Amino acid sequence: MKIVTTINDWQIIRQQLTGKSIGFVPTMGHLHAGHISLCERSRVENDITVVSIFVNPTQFNQGSDFQLYPRTIEQDKSLLVSHQIDYLFLPDAESMYADHYEVQVTETALSHELEGEFRPGHFTGMLTVVLKLLNLVQAARAYFGEKDYQQLLLVKKMVAALFLPTEIIACETLRADDGLALSSRNSRLNAAQRQKAAHFPHLLQSDAAIEKIIAQLQALGFKVDYIADQWQRRLGAVWLDDVRLIDNISIKKE
Repeated sequence: MKIVTTINDWQIIRQQLTGKSIGFVPTMGHLHAGHISLCERSRVENDITVVSIFVNPTQFNQGSDFQLYPRTIEQDKSLLVSHQIDYLFLPDAESMYADHYEVQVTETALSHELEGEFRPGHFTGMLTVVLKLLNLVQAARAYFGEKDYQQLLLVKKMVAALFLPTEIIACETLRADDGLALSSRNSRLNAAQRQKAAHFPHLLQSDAAIEKIIAQLQALGFKVDYIADQWQRRLGAVWLDDVRLIDNISIKKE
């Protein structure tokens, strides 16, 4: 695996990859089996797989969340090497935001609902960095997990609206044995919180009405941002103390 830390070095390498199909997995690091499943799919479907690790400061609403976001770069490198990833792109914030974030990508409808209501500005930061990364990598396909379902919809919408030549591939959410969706933030849960967190996906998948699910979560000690049925999904975001969890499940049309 070749590790590339500057945009200029990557652009030189990218010119040499003409004629190869490239799969791209953008991440913020602290990799887990969910990320690796995206990488494995990319390896099957493309000649070259590129993974990026960039903890994007512009998509965090709270400075504390950005500071506390788990960073395990050496562990991540070893994991990617063991899964035969071709390139790891590790840019820094100064290079990615040489314009001081004066140029931003904003979506004006979908981004104001659900996550957008509770995390104002989050999706602008996310879309801005994803556009930069897609422009740099110039992949045939980019792989995104369905756990961040609203993010997935927005990335697909941006790619279509701006005529980007990259196909966005949605990949199913991977779950731990207790049903909790795999997430880098899960490592911040202590043992007691982790045991309690498993109630969240269990209730989300139940046949109970939304009001009842919210009441049950609150009774268990969760702070609920939302539970909502949209896009043929039941989506939810909750807090366990200072850790925020999001999830969604597919719901059948009546």
